[in-house]
Amino acid sequence: MTDMPTLMRALRDGAGLSDESPTPLYRRLQHGIRRAVREGVIGEDHALPGERDIASGLGVSRVTVRKAMAGLVEEGLLVQRQGAGTFVSPRLEQPLSRLTGFTEDIQARGLTAGVQWLDRSVGTATPEEALALDLSPGARVSRLYRIRTADSKPMCLEHATLPNRALPQPETVERSLYEVLGRTGLRPVRALQRLRAELFGVEQAHLLGVSPGSACLYIERRSYLKGGRAIEFVRSHYRGDAYDFVAELQI
Repeated sequence: MTDMPTLMRALRDGAGLSDESPTPLYRRLQHGIRRAVREGVIGEDHALPGERDIASGLGVSRVTVRKAMAGLVEEGLLVQRQGAGTFVSPRLEQPLSRLTGFTEDIQARGLTAGVQWLDRSVGTATPEEALALDLSPGARVSRLYRIRTADSKPMCLEHATLPNRALPQPETVERSLYEVLGRTGLRPVRALQRLRAELFGVEQAHLLGVSPGSACLYIERRSYLKGGRAIEFVRSHYRGDAYDFVAELQI
């Protein structure tokens, strides 16, 4: 953890407390904390000083500090642990070079993967789904819509669509789709992914417990079996404040 004088200097500079600005103090302090986290002055899963210490060190009121921190907790950058203090939320990294499921990724990091189901149903493929899965118009598909969590923290919203013949009863998926597909010999071996930055809408933000308009990473994935048949079409919205995707590049 950075020593207190260095941290206070970083927060003061990042918040622009010495500048004249119409921006409310608590918002300027939020900017300073975000910058300190981004630049590594405050490390992941490290505790911030108490409200009293920050207020005294920066010459602002405890009300200002409390309001700034409350907003960052709601945003997901900080997390408050009962009796322990306020900490920087850890970020998760997922390599883009391997085709793995969310449950496997989370468990590999020593965390508990969870799910909150929003929908498990069978229906008629939309034109987009039919195109992605190479299905005939009117084909039946199975849909899974869920909130994926790590240690009970919501991490992403995930829509998965599969040909109904591959997953006749979507309710059989309790947590890991790839575990179910593996038992039937239909686990994908190859995938194409498209990534882009987006902003969370009101409903999405509510489901993940973040502020509307906050950053998210949209990932669209088409997965294939060994013979080249499309088996899965996934559209996911990951929290931009908690997830990093890492790609290794070689010559």
